[in-house]
Amino acid sequence: MSGRTGAARYALRAASLTTALVAWQLLTSLDVDLWLRFSQFPTVADVARAFGERLGGDDYWTDLTDSLTRILTGFLLAAVLGIATGVAVARSRLAEDLLGPLLEVVRPIPAIALVPVAILLFPSNEQGIVFITCAAAFFPVMVSTRHAVRALTPVWEEAVRTMGGGRGRILATVVLPGALPGIFGGLSVGIGVSWICVISAEMISGQYGVGYRTWQDYTVVDYPGVFVGMVTIGILGWLTSTAVELLGRRLTRWLPRTSYVPGTRARTRTPGRAAPAGPAPTAVRPEEARDEHLV
Repeated sequence: MSGRTGAARYALRAASLTTALVAWQLLTSLDVDLWLRFSQFPTVADVARAFGERLGGDDYWTDLTDSLTRILTGFLLAAVLGIATGVAVARSRLAEDLLGPLLEVVRPIPAIALVPVAILLFPSNEQGIVFITCAAAFFPVMVSTRHAVRALTPVWEEAVRTMGGGRGRILATVVLPGALPGIFGGLSVGIGVSWICVISAEMISGQYGVGYRTWQDYTVVDYPGVFVGMVTIGILGWLTSTAVELLGRRLTRWLPRTSYVPGTRARTRTPGRAAPAGPAPTAVRPEEARDEHLV
Protein backbone atom coordinates (compact mmCIF):
# COMPACT_ATOMS: atom_id res chain seq x y z
CA MET A 1 0.00 0.00 0.00
CA SER A 2 1.54 3.33 -1.06
CA GLY A 3 1.77 6.33 1.26
CA ARG A 4 -0.83 8.20 -0.77
CA THR A 5 -3.28 5.32 -0.61
CA GLY A 6 -2.74 4.92 3.13
CA ALA A 7 -3.27 8.65 3.75
CA ALA A 8 -6.44 8.57 1.66
CA ARG A 9 -7.83 5.66 3.67
CA TYR A 10 -7.15 7.37 7.01
CA ALA A 11 -8.71 10.58 5.68
CA LEU A 12 -11.79 8.63 4.61
CA ARG A 13 -12.10 7.05 8.05
CA ALA A 14 -11.75 10.42 9.77
CA ALA A 15 -14.35 11.91 7.41
CA SER A 16 -16.77 9.08 8.21
CA LEU A 17 -16.48 9.66 11.96
CA THR A 18 -16.72 13.45 11.54
CA THR A 19 -19.84 13.12 9.40
CA ALA A 20 -21.52 10.97 12.05
CA LEU A 21 -20.70 13.52 14.78
CA VAL A 22 -21.95 16.44 12.68
CA ALA A 23 -25.19 14.59 11.90
CA TRP A 24 -25.63 13.81 15.62
CA GLN A 25 -25.07 17.47 16.56
CA LEU A 26 -27.52 18.76 13.94
CA LEU A 27 -30.29 16.27 14.69
CA THR A 28 -30.12 16.86 18.46
CA SER A 29 -29.61 20.63 18.43
CA LEU A 30 -32.53 21.11 16.01
CA ASP A 31 -34.77 18.76 18.08
CA VAL A 32 -35.63 16.62 15.06
CA ASP A 33 -38.52 14.24 15.76
CA LEU A 34 -39.26 12.10 12.71
CA TRP A 35 -40.35 8.79 14.29
CA LEU A 36 -36.94 8.70 16.02
CA ARG A 37 -36.95 11.24 18.86
CA PHE A 38 -33.61 13.00 18.62
CA SER A 39 -34.94 15.77 20.87
CA GLN A 40 -34.44 13.40 23.82
CA PHE A 41 -30.73 12.98 23.05
CA PRO A 42 -27.94 15.19 24.44
CA THR A 43 -25.94 17.06 21.84
CA VAL A 44 -22.30 16.33 21.01
CA ALA A 45 -21.37 19.54 22.83
CA ASP A 46 -23.23 18.40 25.98
CA VAL A 47 -21.44 15.04 25.94
CA ALA A 48 -18.06 16.69 25.34
CA ARG A 49 -18.67 19.07 28.25
CA ALA A 50 -19.65 16.20 30.55
CA PHE A 51 -16.62 14.22 29.38
CA GLY A 52 -14.30 17.07 30.28
CA GLU A 53 -15.84 17.34 33.75
CA ARG A 54 -15.50 13.59 34.34
CA LEU A 55 -11.85 13.58 33.28
CA GLY A 56 -11.10 16.09 36.02
CA GLY A 57 -12.58 13.90 38.77
CA ASP A 58 -11.23 10.87 40.63
CA ASP A 59 -14.33 8.69 40.18
CA TYR A 60 -13.86 8.40 36.41
CA TRP A 61 -10.33 7.05 36.74
CA THR A 62 -11.33 4.69 39.56
CA ASP A 63 -14.13 3.30 37.38
CA LEU A 64 -11.72 2.96 34.46
CA THR A 65 -9.15 1.10 36.54
CA ASP A 66 -11.73 -1.27 38.02
CA SER A 67 -13.25 -2.17 34.65
CA LEU A 68 -9.84 -2.72 33.04
CA THR A 69 -8.70 -4.89 35.96
CA ARG A 70 -11.83 -7.03 35.70
CA ILE A 71 -11.68 -7.38 31.92
CA LEU A 72 -7.97 -8.22 31.79
CA THR A 73 -8.17 -10.74 34.63
CA GLY A 74 -11.20 -12.53 33.21
CA PHE A 75 -9.90 -12.42 29.64
CA LEU A 76 -6.46 -13.79 30.50
CA LEU A 77 -8.03 -16.64 32.46
CA ALA A 78 -10.35 -17.37 29.54
CA ALA A 79 -7.44 -17.30 27.08
CA VAL A 80 -5.41 -19.84 29.06
CA LEU A 81 -8.35 -22.14 29.82
CA GLY A 82 -9.89 -21.80 26.36
CA ILE A 83 -6.68 -22.62 24.47
CA ALA A 84 -5.85 -25.53 26.77
CA THR A 85 -9.36 -26.98 26.54
CA GLY A 86 -9.59 -26.47 22.78
CA VAL A 87 -6.28 -28.26 22.18
CA ALA A 88 -7.25 -31.10 24.54
CA VAL A 89 -10.66 -31.65 22.95
CA ALA A 90 -9.21 -31.52 19.44
CA ARG A 91 -6.29 -33.85 20.17
CA SER A 92 -7.76 -36.35 22.63
CA ARG A 93 -10.82 -38.57 22.13
CA LEU A 94 -11.00 -39.08 25.88
CA ALA A 95 -11.11 -35.34 26.52
CA GLU A 96 -13.69 -34.91 23.77
CA ASP A 97 -15.92 -37.62 25.27
CA LEU A 98 -15.58 -36.27 28.81
CA LEU A 99 -15.76 -32.54 28.17
CA GLY A 100 -17.50 -32.26 24.80
CA PRO A 101 -21.12 -32.91 25.93
CA LEU A 102 -20.80 -30.61 28.95
CA LEU A 103 -19.26 -27.79 26.91
CA GLU A 104 -21.92 -28.02 24.20
CA VAL A 105 -24.72 -27.88 26.79
CA VAL A 106 -23.25 -24.88 28.63
CA ARG A 107 -22.05 -22.97 25.54
CA PRO A 108 -25.49 -21.64 24.39
CA ILE A 109 -26.18 -20.13 27.83
CA PRO A 110 -25.48 -16.35 27.71
CA ALA A 111 -22.73 -15.38 30.12
CA ILE A 112 -24.86 -12.61 31.60
CA ALA A 113 -27.44 -15.25 32.57
CA LEU A 114 -24.79 -16.64 34.93
CA VAL A 115 -25.10 -13.61 37.24
CA PRO A 116 -27.33 -15.50 39.73
CA VAL A 117 -24.87 -18.41 39.67
CA ALA A 118 -21.97 -16.04 40.32
CA ILE A 119 -23.83 -14.43 43.25
CA LEU A 120 -24.45 -17.84 44.80
CA LEU A 121 -20.96 -19.24 44.17
CA PHE A 122 -18.58 -16.40 44.98
CA PRO A 123 -18.26 -14.52 48.27
CA SER A 124 -17.75 -11.12 46.60
CA ASN A 125 -19.19 -9.25 43.62
CA GLU A 126 -15.69 -8.65 42.29
CA GLN A 127 -14.98 -12.37 41.90
CA GLY A 128 -18.40 -12.93 40.35
CA ILE A 129 -17.84 -10.25 37.69
CA VAL A 130 -14.45 -11.75 36.80
CA PHE A 131 -16.11 -15.17 36.52
CA ILE A 132 -18.77 -13.82 34.13
CA THR A 133 -16.13 -12.08 32.05
CA CYS A 134 -14.07 -15.27 31.87
CA ALA A 135 -17.12 -17.34 30.89
CA ALA A 136 -17.98 -14.88 28.11
CA ALA A 137 -14.54 -15.10 26.46
CA PHE A 138 -13.89 -18.78 27.16
CA PHE A 139 -16.18 -20.31 24.54
CA PRO A 140 -15.11 -18.21 21.50
CA VAL A 141 -11.48 -18.99 22.32
CA MET A 142 -12.13 -22.68 22.94
CA VAL A 143 -14.20 -23.23 19.79
CA SER A 144 -11.75 -21.34 17.54
CA THR A 145 -8.80 -23.24 19.00
CA ARG A 146 -10.57 -26.58 18.54
CA HIS A 147 -11.36 -25.91 14.88
CA ALA A 148 -7.88 -24.52 14.18
CA VAL A 149 -6.15 -27.59 15.66
CA ARG A 150 -8.41 -30.02 13.80
CA ALA A 151 -7.72 -28.21 10.51
CA LEU A 152 -3.95 -28.74 10.73
CA THR A 153 -2.33 -30.84 8.03
CA PRO A 154 -1.39 -34.31 9.41
CA VAL A 155 1.77 -34.33 7.26
CA TRP A 156 3.43 -31.82 9.58
CA GLU A 157 2.92 -34.01 12.62
CA GLU A 158 4.10 -37.09 10.76
CA ALA A 159 7.26 -35.25 9.72
CA VAL A 160 8.10 -34.42 13.35
CA ARG A 161 7.41 -38.01 14.42
CA THR A 162 9.71 -39.26 11.66
CA MET A 163 12.52 -37.13 13.09
CA GLY A 164 11.96 -38.61 16.55
CA GLY A 165 9.82 -35.88 18.08
CA GLY A 166 7.39 -36.77 20.86
CA ARG A 167 4.04 -35.28 21.89
CA GLY A 168 5.59 -32.28 23.60
CA ARG A 169 7.64 -31.35 20.57
CA ILE A 170 4.66 -31.81 18.25
CA LEU A 171 2.59 -29.53 20.49
CA ALA A 172 5.27 -26.85 20.64
CA THR A 173 6.42 -26.92 17.00
CA VAL A 174 3.32 -27.94 15.05
CA VAL A 175 0.04 -27.67 16.92
CA LEU A 176 0.33 -24.30 18.67
CA PRO A 177 2.19 -22.41 15.90
CA GLY A 178 -0.09 -23.84 13.21
CA ALA A 179 -3.25 -22.99 15.15
CA LEU A 180 -2.18 -19.44 16.09
CA PRO A 181 -4.21 -17.64 13.39
CA GLY A 182 -7.38 -19.42 14.48
CA ILE A 183 -6.57 -18.91 18.16
CA PHE A 184 -6.18 -15.17 17.72
CA GLY A 185 -9.43 -15.08 15.77
CA GLY A 186 -11.13 -16.48 18.85
CA LEU A 187 -9.25 -14.10 21.15
CA SER A 188 -10.35 -11.12 19.06
CA VAL A 189 -13.99 -12.20 19.31
CA GLY A 190 -13.61 -13.07 22.99
CA ILE A 191 -12.32 -9.65 24.04
CA GLY A 192 -15.35 -7.97 22.47
CA VAL A 193 -17.81 -10.35 24.12
CA SER A 194 -15.99 -9.86 27.44
CA TRP A 195 -16.61 -6.11 27.33
CA ILE A 196 -20.31 -6.66 26.69
CA CYS A 197 -20.64 -8.97 29.66
CA VAL A 198 -18.42 -7.11 32.13
CA ILE A 199 -20.37 -3.89 31.56
CA SER A 200 -23.68 -5.73 31.97
CA ALA A 201 -22.45 -7.44 35.14
CA GLU A 202 -21.28 -4.11 36.57
CA MET A 203 -24.72 -2.64 35.89
CA ILE A 204 -26.40 -5.50 37.76
CA SER A 205 -24.14 -6.20 40.71
CA GLY A 206 -21.05 -4.04 40.47
CA GLN A 207 -19.60 -1.42 42.77
CA TYR A 208 -17.62 1.08 40.75
CA GLY A 209 -16.72 0.45 37.13
CA VAL A 210 -17.76 2.05 33.84
CA GLY A 211 -20.92 -0.05 33.59
CA TYR A 212 -21.94 0.73 37.18
CA ARG A 213 -21.42 4.48 36.67
CA THR A 214 -23.32 4.47 33.37
CA TRP A 215 -26.33 2.81 35.02
CA GLN A 216 -26.19 5.26 37.94
CA ASP A 217 -26.24 8.17 35.49
CA TYR A 218 -29.29 6.68 33.81
CA THR A 219 -31.17 6.32 37.12
CA VAL A 220 -30.63 10.03 37.93
CA VAL A 221 -31.54 11.06 34.33
CA ASP A 222 -28.02 12.33 33.55
CA TYR A 223 -28.09 11.50 29.84
CA PRO A 224 -24.81 13.25 28.93
CA GLY A 225 -23.17 11.09 31.64
CA VAL A 226 -24.74 7.99 30.08
CA PHE A 227 -23.19 8.87 26.73
CA VAL A 228 -19.82 9.53 28.41
CA GLY A 229 -19.97 5.94 29.67
CA MET A 230 -20.93 4.63 26.23
CA VAL A 231 -18.08 6.50 24.53
CA THR A 232 -15.64 5.26 27.19
CA ILE A 233 -16.75 1.67 26.66
CA GLY A 234 -16.37 2.03 22.90
CA ILE A 235 -12.86 3.47 23.16
CA LEU A 236 -11.72 0.84 25.67
CA GLY A 237 -13.16 -1.97 23.56
CA TRP A 238 -11.47 -0.64 20.43
CA LEU A 239 -8.09 -0.26 22.16
CA THR A 240 -8.12 -3.75 23.69
CA SER A 241 -9.29 -5.50 20.52
CA THR A 242 -6.67 -3.60 18.50
CA ALA A 243 -4.00 -4.70 20.98
CA VAL A 244 -5.07 -8.35 20.57
CA GLU A 245 -4.98 -8.08 16.77
CA LEU A 246 -1.56 -6.40 16.76
CA LEU A 247 -0.18 -9.09 19.06
CA GLY A 248 -1.61 -11.75 16.76
CA ARG A 249 0.01 -10.17 13.70
CA ARG A 250 3.34 -9.97 15.48
CA LEU A 251 3.28 -13.60 16.60
CA THR A 252 2.20 -14.81 13.14
CA ARG A 253 4.43 -12.54 11.07
CA TRP A 254 6.19 -15.64 9.69
CA LEU A 255 2.99 -16.52 7.82
CA PRO A 256 2.54 -15.45 4.18
CA ARG A 257 0.24 -12.44 3.86
CA THR A 258 -2.48 -11.96 1.26
CA SER A 259 -2.83 -8.61 -0.47
CA TYR A 260 -6.49 -8.08 -1.35
CA VAL A 261 -7.78 -5.35 -3.62
CA PRO A 262 -11.51 -5.37 -4.48
CA GLY A 263 -12.11 -6.51 -8.02
CA THR A 264 -8.81 -8.39 -8.29
CA ARG A 265 -7.55 -11.80 -7.26
CA ALA A 266 -5.68 -12.19 -3.98
CA ARG A 267 -1.88 -12.37 -4.08
CA THR A 268 0.17 -14.10 -1.42
CA ARG A 269 3.30 -12.33 -0.19
CA THR A 270 6.09 -13.80 1.92
CA PRO A 271 7.24 -11.40 4.69
CA GLY A 272 10.36 -9.50 3.64
CA ARG A 273 9.96 -10.27 -0.08
CA ALA A 274 8.29 -8.35 -2.86
CA ALA A 275 5.32 -9.91 -4.60
CA PRO A 276 6.54 -11.85 -7.65
CA ALA A 277 5.43 -10.85 -11.12
CA GLY A 278 3.14 -13.12 -13.04
CA PRO A 279 -0.33 -14.61 -12.65
CA ALA A 280 -2.03 -14.62 -9.26
CA PRO A 281 -2.16 -17.86 -7.23
CA THR A 282 -5.07 -20.20 -7.63
CA ALA A 283 -8.16 -19.17 -5.70
CA VAL A 284 -8.91 -20.89 -2.38
CA ARG A 285 -11.09 -23.98 -2.69
CA PRO A 286 -14.63 -23.76 -1.23
CA GLU A 287 -13.90 -26.34 1.45
CA GLU A 288 -10.84 -24.39 2.57
CA ALA A 289 -12.89 -21.20 2.75
CA ARG A 290 -15.49 -23.02 4.81
CA ASP A 291 -12.81 -24.17 7.27
CA GLU A 292 -11.56 -20.59 7.60
CA HIS A 293 -15.05 -19.40 8.46
CA LEU A 294 -15.25 -22.07 11.17
CA VAL A 295 -12.04 -20.73 12.67
